[in-house]
Amino acid sequence: FRSMNIAILGYGTVGSGVKEIIDHAVTKSTKQLHVSYILIRKGKAKTLPYMCDDIRTILQDTSVDVIVETMGGLEPAHTYILQALKSGKHVVTANKAVIAAYLKEFTDVAREHNVRIYYEASTGGGIPWIEGLAKAMRIDEVDRIHGIFNGTSNYILDHMQRYHASFEDILKEAQELGYAEADPSADIDGYDICNKLRISASLAYDYHVPDTFPVFGIRNITKQDVSYFSSLGYAVRLIAKTRRNANRYGCVVEPVLFEAGSLESNTQDNYNLITLHGKTIGDLKFFGQGAGKLPTANAIVQDLIDLNEGVCHMDPSFTNTMSYDETLCLRDYILRADEAARDELQDFSYEVKTFEGQEYLHIQKAEVYEMHQVMERMLKTDAHAFMASIYEREDD
Repeated sequence: FRSMNIAILGYGTVGSGVKEIIDHAVTKSTKQLHVSYILIRKGKAKTLPYMCDDIRTILQDTSVDVIVETMGGLEPAHTYILQALKSGKHVVTANKAVIAAYLKEFTDVAREHNVRIYYEASTGGGIPWIEGLAKAMRIDEVDRIHGIFNGTSNYILDHMQRYHASFEDILKEAQELGYAEADPSADIDGYDICNKLRISASLAYDYHVPDTFPVFGIRNITKQDVSYFSSLGYAVRLIAKTRRNANRYGCVVEPVLFEAGSLESNTQDNYNLITLHGKTIGDLKFFGQGAGKLPTANAIVQDLIDLNEGVCHMDPSFTNTMSYDETLCLRDYILRADEAARDELQDFSYEVKTFEGQEYLHIQKAEVYEMHQVMERMLKTDAHAFMASIYEREDD
């Protein structure tokens, strides 16, 4: 055990959580960690003696071993991470947007400078998801991943169903509890999950997956939709999913209907549930707090301890050649749209069912990619249209 000096970039929710765990160290491993610097924005009050507002001070200090980036967003995080790696410092980050976008670049630069970049906290919060994925990949080719990767959207969908409440009311409640941002777009429109799916699929396939796959969120879901799904014996969850077949792969983010008895439909509040599938291991599920101050900080501190104790994580090269296959996934869908928008469905056969005066279209065996393109066009005519696919066991 040796002492490790850490600089934290950004002192918001997660950054302060990391410091809190280190300050109240209760184990031998955490007692070795020492915060040397906290980078704050220029002009902000330096309330602690080791706060500074110039990244160069940190980069030039050879006693700093690791930089913890908790600023979020693409810039200046991207620049600072590259500078840190090039100055021979390890990096640990919780920033899914920057990891999803620059994973290959960071990995290459870290290798060139003989340092490491760890990002367990970027996906699944406190759940040891990336570590679990890496372990499975030592034996199996992981060919499928699906799951609830976002606690905010899960909280909304779970509470809408349990309390027969409207989307607006529960979103407001989630914002008051601090689960949802003032601008909740990233969570409810699926972009947050899109980043986490890119990171997970990129690691599983050793190929840096671009963000060109279909994403449809829950902004348009109504209380009536949730009641209709319940009447059919389903709960709705916002799901990220990827599957591969040899060197072809598909990815999608969309609302999915699960049977009432499934683990997914019983994942409550802001919990996450992520599943991987490998040939010999079968389905492996990871459940826990997917976000929040201390769970996310916990994952960062796990990475710091691994670096301090010389525990190597997976070292992907992202040199695989994969191609996106638009025809890889077929699903049944339930769709709600007004008459005018239905012109887009000429090529589909569907059954119309009525629930409390509202018509729902049941579409069988649609290609996921095509269905999303159709929905994109329908939204131009009916801005409130909504769809969800039905989870099938054999599909997984």
